[in-house]
Amino acid sequence: MTTNTMRSTMCSLLALACCIGFLIGLQSFRRTSSVDAGSDGSEAECRFGVSGTFSIVAVDPNTGACGAAVASKYPAVGRVVPYVRAGVGAFCTQHWHNPEWGERALELLAKGMLPEQVLAELLRDDERRDKRQLAIIDLSGRAANRNPAQADPSGLWWGSAAGRFYACQGNTLTGRDVVFAMARAYEETKGTLADRLIAALVAGDRAGGDHRGRLAAGIRIAQTGTPGYALELYVDESDNAVADLAARYAALIRNANTP
Repeated sequence: MTTNTMRSTMCSLLALACCIGFLIGLQSFRRTSSVDAGSDGSEAECRFGVSGTFSIVAVDPNTGACGAAVASKYPAVGRVVPYVRAGVGAFCTQHWHNPEWGERALELLAKGMLPEQVLAELLRDDERRDKRQLAIIDLSGRAANRNPAQADPSGLWWGSAAGRFYACQGNTLTGRDVVFAMARAYEETKGTLADRLIAALVAGDRAGGDHRGRLAAGIRIAQTGTPGYALELYVDESDNAVADLAARYAALIRNANTP
């Protein structure tokens, strides 16, 4: 073999080695990029982020209204956590939330599944089931909760409480007083379903709310016989989102009552 041939062969081998090294590095980068940023270091992708939040779902069987309200440090939380449908009920997906479950949960409820059965169906093949916090209620007032048994460390405190025609739940909270304050306010407030949901959200916020801050809040109400949402209000980014949401709701009511 001539000297030039040997040099050519060595160059080819070196180029091949560099190419293989690049491909291995690229594959490693792709694997690393797909690893979730959650505390357990798993490779399951958390596509929609982690919505540390507190929320409430509720219905009024007498009027046919159903609704959900939510607050969080998570931006625009009112658009990705609560889901409601006229004549069906309400659903919330949070902590490792999955917006794709919103309409699916309500569809299963509309087909006659019990709330517990809907949650079981959603979680049946879900590898991240212990990262989810879910709440669902049908128009008859039957409610079910699912708490995140393996919540991220930042998700503490988490828990839920349910009562007559409502369920409230939260994670990433300052403590248990948040959920219990919401339940108390909902039960003791007089007025429409929306009035009571806003009161519950305000009570939870005043009890400490999300320990990281008060960035966003929202409320959705559906009413039997009314297409779409009967009420839809959001505060997507604010220094005091629940207070701003309550103020917008109060202004809406004042304008509606003005001749």
